[in-house]
Amino acid sequence: MALIESIKLVVAKPHPVGKPFIIGGIVVAVAGGIAVGTWLFWLAVAFTAFCFYFFRDPERVVPMRPGVIVAPADGRVTMVSPAVPPEDLGLGPNPRWRVAIFLSVADVHVNRSPYEGVVTRVAYRPGKFLNASLDKASVDNERNGIALRLPDGKDLGVVQIAGLIARRIVCQVKEGDRLERGERFGIIRFGSRTDLYLPEGVRPLVAEHQLMIGGETVIAEMGREDSHQPVLHTDTGF
Repeated sequence: MALIESIKLVVAKPHPVGKPFIIGGIVVAVAGGIAVGTWLFWLAVAFTAFCFYFFRDPERVVPMRPGVIVAPADGRVTMVSPAVPPEDLGLGPNPRWRVAIFLSVADVHVNRSPYEGVVTRVAYRPGKFLNASLDKASVDNERNGIALRLPDGKDLGVVQIAGLIARRIVCQVKEGDRLERGERFGIIRFGSRTDLYLPEGVRPLVAEHQLMIGGETVIAEMGREDSHQPVLHTDTGF
């Protein structure tokens, strides 16, 4: 069963964003193989296979338990710490728990909504292309953030951050759209990072270095509010 699931993950249908790359690779393989030689054919085949793998968009089983907040992306947790959300998200100046997820080239790069709610803000900001695993990448790198108003009136934020290789952030929602928990809302091409800013008072249940499965891994529960608001300490950074 585990082998079958692994195969399904590898051969999952590609996200629409990847289709131009895949079609282009096929065209080059056919035309180049005829006009240039077998070396270009096999190079194009390898590129096409990589694009099929990178842009894969597998189905996910979203937890049905009420109140759970799920991972917005596949990857490894690099930071779990209090942080003030980006100002352009309009989530206020108070620190809240941030979970940073680093996506390697081998991870699925489709982003999913952590919870059900209405998109109240979509904010794109151009910037640098530093290594996405660095803390300062959340401030300096090109990014796109969405703010989500939850049914109980609380807010959370998700920020797509470009990385050292990633040069294209795709966000497929606009302000006023309603998202369901686990619903796809965008994708980042190649290595990148996704930051989740939890609702105020909600504490994460995950730890650094933990692997995430977007739309499935539970990051926090709305019913488990933290009795103490996170506080930033200016002497250490947090």
